[in-house]
Amino acid sequence: MLSLVCAFLFPGRPVDITCKMRQISFGIFFSVALSSVLAKTIMVCIAFKATRPGSSWRKLMEFRVSYYVVVICSFIQVLICGIWLSMSPPYQEFDHHSYPGKIIIQCNEGSDIWFYSMLGYLGFLAAVSLVLAFMVRTLPDSFNEAKYITFSMLVFCSVWISMIPAYLSTRGKNMVAVEIFAILSSSAGILACIFFPKCYILIMKPELNCRNQLVKK
Repeated sequence: MLSLVCAFLFPGRPVDITCKMRQISFGIFFSVALSSVLAKTIMVCIAFKATRPGSSWRKLMEFRVSYYVVVICSFIQVLICGIWLSMSPPYQEFDHHSYPGKIIIQCNEGSDIWFYSMLGYLGFLAAVSLVLAFMVRTLPDSFNEAKYITFSMLVFCSVWISMIPAYLSTRGKNMVAVEIFAILSSSAGILACIFFPKCYILIMKPELNCRNQLVKK
């Protein structure tokens, strides 16, 4: 939900504070969302590995691995954004050259290296989640959400891979519109692929949401 809400920081006349807040909030909120999906995927892997008696994987179940994954992965993104803000933060810019006779007020991202590092880290989290979910997709369907996670990460990666060339080839408000569309569509894709199947079972087929049905399957 925070990933969807951060899109409201992008419309309107840019000023220094909104230029800083919109990219930083986008990077941090999405890193929390993706690290949560990654933690969920890792727990699916561990849960099926820990079914054997005496398995060393059982010890990982006791250490709340998912919490450590979310905290550590999110902290790395916070560190990247903190260095970005301290070294070369985004700022308001007046573009006199893109359109003759017009002055475009836009946000300059400051350091392109740190901006693309932030995006690249999000892509790394999505890619790791996609690979892990794809590897465990064949586990029993009753307890396995890896297929839904795989589709959600495919949507996320597809949106952002197609967004980057479109973002680089546009200027002004069109650039902002491209990023807003990417934020909303990727957030909606994650929500739809992971939560809609659950809602369908709970609302349309509640008889399948019982222990006996799961054990039978």
